[in-house]
Amino acid sequence: MKNKIVISLLISCSIFQAGAQTKIDPKTIADKMHWFEDAKLGIFIHAGIYSVNGIDESWSFHNKKISYTDYMKQLKGFTLSKYNPAAWADLIKESGAKYAVITTKHHDGVAMYDTHQNKLSIVKATPANRDMVKPLFEELRKRDIKCGAYFSLIDWSYPDYPGFLKDSSRYVLQHDYDRWDRFRTFLHGQIAEINNMFKPDLWWFDGDWEHTAEEWEAEKIRYIITSKNPNAIINGRLQGYGDYNTPEQNFPVTRPPYRWWELCMTINDNWGYQPQDQNWKTPYEIISIFADVVSNGGNLLLDIGPKEDGTIPDEEVNVLKELGAWNKKNSEAIFNTVAGLPQGHFYGPTTLSKDSTTLYLFLPGKISGPVMIKGLDNKVEEASVVGDGTTLTTKVVGKISWSAVPGLVYIDVPDKVQDKYMTVLKLKLDKKIKLYRGQGGL
Repeated sequence: MKNKIVISLLISCSIFQAGAQTKIDPKTIADKMHWFEDAKLGIFIHAGIYSVNGIDESWSFHNKKISYTDYMKQLKGFTLSKYNPAAWADLIKESGAKYAVITTKHHDGVAMYDTHQNKLSIVKATPANRDMVKPLFEELRKRDIKCGAYFSLIDWSYPDYPGFLKDSSRYVLQHDYDRWDRFRTFLHGQIAEINNMFKPDLWWFDGDWEHTAEEWEAEKIRYIITSKNPNAIINGRLQGYGDYNTPEQNFPVTRPPYRWWELCMTINDNWGYQPQDQNWKTPYEIISIFADVVSNGGNLLLDIGPKEDGTIPDEEVNVLKELGAWNKKNSEAIFNTVAGLPQGHFYGPTTLSKDSTTLYLFLPGKISGPVMIKGLDNKVEEASVVGDGTTLTTKVVGKISWSAVPGLVYIDVPDKVQDKYMTVLKLKLDKKIKLYRGQGGL
């Protein structure tokens, strides 16, 4: 991941560029995005040699916190001695996630699989002497979990890459285009071999900000992937040739204007394993963030950073298990739903069934009194607690017979039915949801 915000193109622009230049019909893109739209939750896995010393992935040498030589010495300490891909897949399944994305190569250039393009991989250059990606994908697919490949377009180790942004001794692309073209051959070769070896359902590119779409040959990259794997979807960090947007760490305050988007976020403050970072998000915080994301029509890609031996920190395991238990209880309100009410109608996240006849209300924390919905121009036929089944009483206040303005709907939520993290209510409506969005009547 990068440690600065990169502004992505709107998804509509992505579809336009991909459709116009690679002759892909926007409807074709929409069709293959169905599973992603319904998935809601993915697990991001930042695995790499940076976990040996517990330092910033790639950025630690780029930002001169450590020398490149010392950074690469971590190769000798990367063992995966306790790596159990089946256990990882079980944990991901338990979390409720429908897809997982693992680093195949970060900016440091160390491949986490058996690349044939060079010798810089954990298979050839570390004591681990094994491919991380292949066995994990096999275990994920046994559990019907989609498989994603993170791949850095940047490679700060490859001798023909223009190099560290802060190191003027490396060449400038425009001054030696033949050298750049040699790097692109290597880059495209790695993308092709990952595509052929693993057939990722999803590609998660990173690092596109260093060069233009023309310099990366982004159109060609998309073709390399989709010509062999037409159902693969691609994130928005391919200079306009992706399928969906990926805001990073920072939650949007207003609903994004994209049809498909995904918030990628860490459980503490770092992507990779760093033992000094103990600023863990609590299960409640992750659940509340997740509910907000789903309420606004997006997915959450929640990151974990394994240790060099292949174990996952206990704090991350706990968050995934607690999130999974909550997801299991409230699954009907989360998965296969669509974005909920616009802001102003309810003080909290909401989702809707795909036919828009069932409204779900997410209640953060403990509720001490009734909750209220404004502008609901529907009759609530039944209100109940998701995962509990308890029927609740609704009351309409302020409805005037001669006015088109609906009244306020109040629902009392007894303490005994409330979830320890977030209670979810289910409202069956008399018809497709209809909202009053006016200024009020006289």
